[in-house]
Amino acid sequence: MAKRPAWTIIENTVVEKSFEFAWNGGFAISQKRKNISALHHSIYLAHQQKALEISTKSEVSLGVELSAFNLKLNDIYLECIFQGSKKFENAGPFCDLYFVEPKLAKRDERLKNSGKLVSFVYDNIEWSLIPKTAFYDYIYIKALVQTKGTEIDLREYDWFTDIEFNPEKSINCQARALTLYKLMQIENVFEYLDNVNKWIQYHMQKVMYTK
Repeated sequence: MAKRPAWTIIENTVVEKSFEFAWNGGFAISQKRKNISALHHSIYLAHQQKALEISTKSEVSLGVELSAFNLKLNDIYLECIFQGSKKFENAGPFCDLYFVEPKLAKRDERLKNSGKLVSFVYDNIEWSLIPKTAFYDYIYIKALVQTKGTEIDLREYDWFTDIEFNPEKSINCQARALTLYKLMQIENVFEYLDNVNKWIQYHMQKVMYTK
C-alpha cells in the first residue's frame, strides 16, 4: 500500500489530503497509470468526486497539457525557470539553465553542490522560501495564464493529483498549483499575479500545508 496527496478547495482554501491505495511497482507508464487509477478510485470512494491527474502520465489530454514540463513562461520552460532561479548559500542563481532542456536543468550538478537553498531570484525579485511554495505556484500559474488563459474548464474535477510527487522528497507540486489556479478562477483575482506583495498575502491566506 502507498499514500499520496491530492488537493481540493474547501471553504475557499486549497487543502491537501492523503489517500491510501495499492501501489503498482515499476517505471513503465502503464504502471504509473494503474497507480493514478487506484489513487483516483480511493478519492472517489471517500468523497464521490472526480480527480484529474496533472502530469505527462495523465490519461486525460487536459492533464498532460497542464503538466509543468509542457508549460513555458515568456518562452522559457517552467522547469528551467524554477531550477535556474534557485539561490544557494555559496552560488546561484544559475540563469544559464533557462536555456537548456528541462531535464538537463533539473540534473545540473551545481544545484546539489552549492550549499543550502536560501531563496529564489527571478525577474529582479528575490523570493523568500516562506510561504514555501509561493514562488513555484506563482510561476506555474503565470505560465498557465500566459499560455492557456484564465478560463480553463475545470468544473468536472474537484481533486487534483500528481502521481510523480512524493511529499517525503519534494515540496512543490503542479497539482497544488493548479488547485490554486481554480480557486483564483472562482474568486476572479488573477490581477494578484501582477503584484508580488498581494500574491504573497493571497497565498498565505489560501494555501494550507499538512503538518
